Amino acid sequence: MRTLTFLAAMLIGGAAWAQTPPWHDLGRDATPAEVKAWDIDVRPDFKGLPKGAGSVAMGERVWEAQCASCHGSFGESNEVFTPIVGGTTKADIERGRVKNLEPGSNFPQKTTMMKVATLSTLWDYINRAMPWNAPKSLTADEVYGVTAYILSLAEVVPPDFTLNDRNIAEVQKRMPNRNGMVFHEPLWKVDGKGDVKNVACMKDCPVESTIRSFLPDFARDAHGNIQEQNRFVGPVRGADTTKPPPTAPVGSAPTSPVVVAAAKPAAGDVKALLAANSCTACHGMAQKIVGPGFTEIAVKHKGQERLEAYLAVKIREGGVGVFGSVPMPPQPQLSAAQAASIARWIAAGAK
Repeated sequence: MRTLTFLAAMLIGGAAWAQTPPWHDLGRDATPAEVKAWDIDVRPDFKGLPKGAGSVAMGERVWEAQCASCHGSFGESNEVFTPIVGGTTKADIERGRVKNLEPGSNFPQKTTMMKVATLSTLWDYINRAMPWNAPKSLTADEVYGVTAYILSLAEVVPPDFTLNDRNIAEVQKRMPNRNGMVFHEPLWKVDGKGDVKNVACMKDCPVESTIRSFLPDFARDAHGNIQEQNRFVGPVRGADTTKPPPTAPVGSAPTSPVVVAAAKPAAGDVKALLAANSCTACHGMAQKIVGPGFTEIAVKHKGQERLEAYLAVKIREGGVGVFGSVPMPPQPQLSAAQAASIARWIAAGAK
């Protein structure tokens, strides 16, 4: 009898164990096309580099159209962005170490071409992150061209050069700082020692420190209400930046999503547009970040005739000089209706 009872229990338990777990049908395998879209990195040995070619002349045309507004026609940049080209010499190209990076140098600025050691890094960053307002919009040939243009400004390649996937490894041998990387071998070993020495206090520590994140008062609402930008799932940590700072750290427990008041649907839609198109990376609601705050724009142009039409054109086509020398890059990804909606909101006071 005991044997039969035990066997019955085992059969019941086995059936329960064989049941499909509730998470079994969640998600799916990524398709080859999705994996290919994510797998865009280029390694220092140029594995992952797509086929293509771009001349210095073609790269210059792309640069003037999409890069020069932020980085200058010759990579000299402006008061916001650091220079890309400069500080390297023909002697640096020959030996692979930049003299101006050595101790004792008084060169005023560290440029991209001074610091970058691997050409793959430059190609990969342009490919995945540029132009700033429309990343990953350049074709592979355009990335080759822009990279070739930068290299020509640094005199790594001649003005009539065409960079491609077949000769890029040879060009790597002329990078001014190709031998400037430091390799700390112990960091690559499981039992290796670190490159820093420190002893953390584990008991009887003299001072008890509390670490918490916060926003300075002047920057609390620089990018709009952070709480409105939270995901609707998972932990919510964004503070309501339209209100004074909290007296205690904001917890990680999920809270209800913030609902924009129904009385202001236009403002809610516009703020979503601003966030989706990275407008708040350069413009605060009231304060200047890279460009002027939205309320600053409204105040400066208050009473101007046909203000909404003027602002809509500026938003889509860009410009420079109204608020200083920092350029406003064009935003062609916005439709005419979206630009008009943002312009209407600014003209009404950006509230």
